Amino acid sequence: MKAKLLITAAMTAAAALLATLPGEACTNILVTKGASADGSCMVSYAADSHQLFGELYYHPAADWEKGAMLNIFEWDTHKYLGQIPQVRHTYQTVGNMNEHQLIIGETTYGGRPELWDSTGVMDYGSLIYVALQRARTAREAIEVIVDLANTYGYYSSGESFSIADKDEVWVMDLIGKGMKMEKGKNVRKGIVWVARRVPDGYICAHANQSRISTFPLDDPENCMYSEDVISFAREMGYYEGPDEEFSFCDAYNPLNFSGMRGCEARAWSAFNILCDGKFTFVDENGEEVTKDAYDYIGYAMGHDASKRFPLFVKPSRKITMKNVADVMRDHYEGTPMDMTTDIGAGGNALPYRWRPMDFEYEGKTYVNERAIATQQTGFWFVGQSRGWLPDMVGGLLWFGTDDAATSYLTPVYTSTLSVPECFREGNGSMLEYSPTSAFWICNRVANACYRMYNVMAPAVRDAIDAFEVSQMAAVPEIDAMAKGMYDRALSEAKGKPAKADFSEVKEYLTDYTVNTAQAVFNDWVNLEIFLLLKYMDGNVKGQNPDGSFITNGYSDRIPGSISNPGYTEKWKEAVARDHGDVLEVK
Repeated sequence: MKAKLLITAAMTAAAALLATLPGEACTNILVTKGASADGSCMVSYAADSHQLFGELYYHPAADWEKGAMLNIFEWDTHKYLGQIPQVRHTYQTVGNMNEHQLIIGETTYGGRPELWDSTGVMDYGSLIYVALQRARTAREAIEVIVDLANTYGYYSSGESFSIADKDEVWVMDLIGKGMKMEKGKNVRKGIVWVARRVPDGYICAHANQSRISTFPLDDPENCMYSEDVISFAREMGYYEGPDEEFSFCDAYNPLNFSGMRGCEARAWSAFNILCDGKFTFVDENGEEVTKDAYDYIGYAMGHDASKRFPLFVKPSRKITMKNVADVMRDHYEGTPMDMTTDIGAGGNALPYRWRPMDFEYEGKTYVNERAIATQQTGFWFVGQSRGWLPDMVGGLLWFGTDDAATSYLTPVYTSTLSVPECFREGNGSMLEYSPTSAFWICNRVANACYRMYNVMAPAVRDAIDAFEVSQMAAVPEIDAMAKGMYDRALSEAKGKPAKADFSEVKEYLTDYTVNTAQAVFNDWVNLEIFLLLKYMDGNVKGQNPDGSFITNGYSDRIPGSISNPGYTEKWKEAVARDHGDVLEVK
C-alpha cells in the first residue's frame, strides 16, 4: 500500500502559518570526528530566547544518600514539575558538557500540540542536564533520556537533541504521546522517538524542525527508535502505509511554510557554508552523490516542500571549531535571504528584524527572516569532545553569551573547579543588570553595533577573530602542559587512575579557564568604551597606525579626523523615492 501522510487542511494554509515562525528558536550543528580538522566531535548550540539569561551552569560531581530525591523545574520557566529519585553518583557538568566529554544540545520543533502531556515531570531541559549528570556516552545518554521520559512523563513539546561523545555523534527526534487519563493517571505517558548516528566524515544540522524522515529499521548500530514510533502514528491517524516508508518528521512535525523558511533555511545555510555550495550525501540507492546547494533553495525559502535536502552531508573540507563558530554568526549573507541588503536593514545594513516574525501590508503577509545569528541569544557554545586526550583535558566548551555575531567564545575546560565570575550563575538576570556579567557587556556591545551596524560590527568582528584565533593557537600548548601533568600523576600512582592525584591538572586548567574568560571580559568592557568614543553620534574618529586617535595638532583632547560614513545606496534610493520631492536640492 502506498504511504500516505495525513495532514489537516489548516496545515496547508501558508498565510495562517506565518504566525508560527519561531521567534525564540535555536540552532545546532553536529560535526563527526572524521569531518573535523583535529579529530574532535563537535556540537554547536545557540540557546535563543527573549527570556533566557546567559550564564554557565556548573554542577560538580557528587555522591548522594540512598533515597535522595531530585526536584525537577522546567528549564524555560522554572516551574516546579515534581521529583524523581536521585542516583547515588552524578558526574560533573559544565554548561552542556560533562566530565566524560559528553555534549548535548537541542532545538525545539513543537510538533503536534495534542501530544503535550501536562502531567509529565521531565521537560526537555531537565532531560538534557540530568542525562549529562548520569551518562558517559552518547548511547547511554539516549537510554537515560528515554527512560526518564517514559518513567516520569514528558512535559515539553517536540524536540531534536544533538548528542556527542568522544567517538560518535547522534541526532535524536522525540515527542510526547499526549494524555489518556484513567483513574487520574496518564496511561499513555512517555515519548516516541528515533535517533540516528551521523556517519563518520559527515555533518548534520537542525533548527526547530524535525529532520529525521525515513530511517533504517534493522540497523541498531546506526539507528535506534521506540518500538511504537510507527504504530502510535497509525493509532493517532498520522500515517498509513508500510513501515519502511514511515517518516518521523512528516508524521509528528508536518512541514509548513514556517518550518521551511524559519527553520530549515538555517540548516540549509549552515550546510551551504560548510560544504562550499555542494551537498555530497548518500542517496536512497546507497550511492554517494553531489548536488548544488541551490537545488534546494526553493525548499529553504518555503516554496517547494518536495525539495527537502539531506539529513547528513559531507563537508567540502575538514571543519575547525572556528568554522563552526563563524557559521553560528550567519545572517544568510550572499543568499536570496540576505538580511543586510533590503530596505528593512535600514541605512546601515542591520541584519536583524525586531519581532514579530511577520507583518501585514495592504492585505498581504510578509516574513521577517530568522537567521542563525539572532539578537535574543542567551548563551551559545561549540563543544569539542577530543578522544585522544584524557577526559579531564579533552573536554572543551567554547562558551559565549548573547548575539553570536558580536560576541566571543572563550575556552572552558570541563574539569574546571570553578566558573569565571563573568559567567557565574546569579551574576545578574534579565531583570537585574550586573556590570561584571559577560551577558550584559556583550549586550551593550551588540546594541551599540545595532545603531550603525555596517560600520561598527566589523571592528567588533576583528576583535572576535583576533581573540578566537589566538586561543585556538594557545589551546594545544595548554593541552600539552596539562597532559604532561596528568601523565606524571598517573605514573606516580603506578597507572591506577583511581589512586592518582590529578589536582595539579585541574587547578592548572581552572586557572587558564577563569583567567582567559575574565581577561576577554575586561577587553569587551574596554571595547564598548572604544565603540562609544570612536562612533559617537554617527561620526567616525580617525586613528593612527598605533591605534591612538588622531588629534587636531593643537590639543590632545580634540579629534583632528572625523568622517561621516552616511547610509547604504539601498537606503538612499528608498528615501529619494519616498520623499525626494521634499528633500531634493534644487
